[in-house]
Amino acid sequence: MTFPVTSPRTTGEFAVLREVESRVLWLSSAIIHHANRVRANPSGLKVGGHQASSASMVSIMTTLWFRHLRPEDRVSVKPHASPVLHSINYLLGWLDASCLPRLREFGGLQSYPSRIKDPDPVDYSTGSVGIGATAPLWGALSRRYVDTVLGGAGTGRQYSLVGDAELDEGAVWEAVLDPAVGELGEVVWIVDLNRQSLDRVVPNISPDKLQGMFTAAGWQVLTVKYGQLLQDLFTRPGGAELRRRIDEMPNAEYQRLLRCGAEELRRRLPGSGPNAADIETLIAQIDDNTLIDAIANLGGHDLEALDAAFSSIDDTRPTVIFAYTIKGYGLATKGHPQNHSALLTQQQMQELADRIGGDLDNPWRTFKEDSAAHALCVQTAMRLRRPEIPSTQPPALPTDIGRTPSGTATTQAALGRTLLDLTRAAPEAAQRVVTVSPDVSSTTNLGGWVNKVGVWSASERPNWFADDAETILHWQEKPTGQHIELGIAEINLVSLISELGATWSRWGQPLLPIGVLYDPFVERALEPWSYGIYAGGQSILVGTPSGVSLASEGGAHQSIKTPSIGLEQPGCIYYEPAFAIDTEWTLLASLSHLGKPNGTSAYLRLSTRPIDQTLATVPTDPAARERRRRQVIAGAYPLRRPENAKVTLAAMGAVIPEALAAADRLHRLGIPADVICVTSPDLLYRALRARQGHDQSDSWILDQAFPAARATPLVTVLDGHPHTLSFLATINRVPTTALGVTHFGQSGSIEDVYRHHGLDTDSIVRATLDLTD
Repeated sequence: MTFPVTSPRTTGEFAVLREVESRVLWLSSAIIHHANRVRANPSGLKVGGHQASSASMVSIMTTLWFRHLRPEDRVSVKPHASPVLHSINYLLGWLDASCLPRLREFGGLQSYPSRIKDPDPVDYSTGSVGIGATAPLWGALSRRYVDTVLGGAGTGRQYSLVGDAELDEGAVWEAVLDPAVGELGEVVWIVDLNRQSLDRVVPNISPDKLQGMFTAAGWQVLTVKYGQLLQDLFTRPGGAELRRRIDEMPNAEYQRLLRCGAEELRRRLPGSGPNAADIETLIAQIDDNTLIDAIANLGGHDLEALDAAFSSIDDTRPTVIFAYTIKGYGLATKGHPQNHSALLTQQQMQELADRIGGDLDNPWRTFKEDSAAHALCVQTAMRLRRPEIPSTQPPALPTDIGRTPSGTATTQAALGRTLLDLTRAAPEAAQRVVTVSPDVSSTTNLGGWVNKVGVWSASERPNWFADDAETILHWQEKPTGQHIELGIAEINLVSLISELGATWSRWGQPLLPIGVLYDPFVERALEPWSYGIYAGGQSILVGTPSGVSLASEGGAHQSIKTPSIGLEQPGCIYYEPAFAIDTEWTLLASLSHLGKPNGTSAYLRLSTRPIDQTLATVPTDPAARERRRRQVIAGAYPLRRPENAKVTLAAMGAVIPEALAAADRLHRLGIPADVICVTSPDLLYRALRARQGHDQSDSWILDQAFPAARATPLVTVLDGHPHTLSFLATINRVPTTALGVTHFGQSGSIEDVYRHHGLDTDSIVRATLDLTD
């Protein structure tokens, strides 16, 4: 519904709020001005900042913080409005004045809000378009999960302050349309509807269509379109015609009016339609300044209209408020189509200071202590002060459950087996495990785990197939379930596990989240997961099945680049185990890194290829077994160590059987081969950098897996891009050849597919002979 202004203008509380609003506008503009025009910049490189994008949010954020926000609420701030957040926190006494001149300076205020890097309280990291908008959805779901499964997460709204251009992102609609989101009544989105993007005035933006999409998804839709001044004009003779004229006006034409003086406005505004004369008569009755103010009098800058809209939020369903605003409101650049990164000149800043009470010589001046504005800031700071959240340490995890797999098994199946074993070996730790899947639970071998722990739902739902004898997967939905099933949208999955992985810092309750998806779709989900890691969310992403080892599944599902992604992704440890026991050990090690300060995420790349588990030759001696386990989680271990080895085969994951078979044939040819099973090229590369003095990691694993005394020519092989392991040759500076997958695959048997890509035993033997000839 369209939300009209209902409260009268007063000289009381809203007058004080307007004084705070003006100071927030000044501070946010001055922060960016100082970074670009005052602070020394020896390199001459652009610093940047977004004065216009900040200005469009000032009224919204002032009303929200100083009238409606509660300590239990959380807010995701539009990335380009970060200076507004810093200005408000400064006025509340939460940010020292010394930080204000340091926007985008090394160690200073970040370009966009950051939970882990800003010296300022930030609820959600934003900056990647669309991801910051959706994060509070998954934050709300995570809070509910913690509260039902562990307790103590409390309540509170989750606000998203969204730029209208962000609604172009597909990730936004994937999230809005997920059925789980429709139940989150604590979610509130406020759309800064300024109708501009980075380059232009958006010509065909349709608020009615956007509102209809949210309505169809079950959201409450509120609209704050016009301010009091325009509302008053609409009630006069000719007012209905004026409103119709503005409503039907193209965005670009309206924006052009914002740049006009009074004389030009009187000429342009009536238009050429049949009601032009009525509009002309109406605006002739008001003075020039009022006319200029009126054309810019949108609801997103009317404090009373915003206040009334915020008071009308229905907490039984998600809410979206469309607040019509002007990009650059209150600045000399208001409404200009290229104002996105435009900076006010020194003269324009002085004019702004003269008009709203700023001071270029003392830009960080606060309110006088005896003023009503200062009192409002103090009262707001006291109201919003959050109690300190006691932190809970994650329960201890076993390092080795003790099982020694035999027979034939896959690393994918080992994932579900390990989770089930964990419920018996360490029930307290298992209680904090939460798995998330985009509709692939059964096909990724999580069925047993799901049957054991149940599916999480805010309320219990009947399982209508519980008495069906042919149903293997028991879909019992309940508030204590530990598996969350989303729709087929990998971006939603990784966004959710990122927020589940941040509950230790939000509500003091650590979770151990594991997201499972098909490995080729890691690339689709990479940006939000990477951003979740940047924001402090610690989680495990499992890509399975992987590589061309899918064989008959065909090229569309065969991942090639994901090993490279694992190697290069910051804040994450990448493992690709070959055997079930390696999967158990690496999963337990990855879980032990979650839910605490300085924790880290993990990516496990698993396979559906059945492998003979006796090939792992797991030591029976307890000390030797522990040594093997430590090598596995450090990145590599020797499988074969013949006397007088003449070549080293370093293989990873599903192709280990081919490497071992090649070693057997090479031995018969008089070329004994060391076989090294690589479990983490990521950790090996860190160890190598540490040895070179570039990193702080341990390097002992290099001496055990690739000792200098056994340095020989090296053949590397993996089901992925060959460059992933090619760096291993630099450990001992030996001749090398790298085998792997460099082009799209096709369907076929695993023998045919491996032969096609040069991963088969014959190819490994030929590569070795070429290298050692």
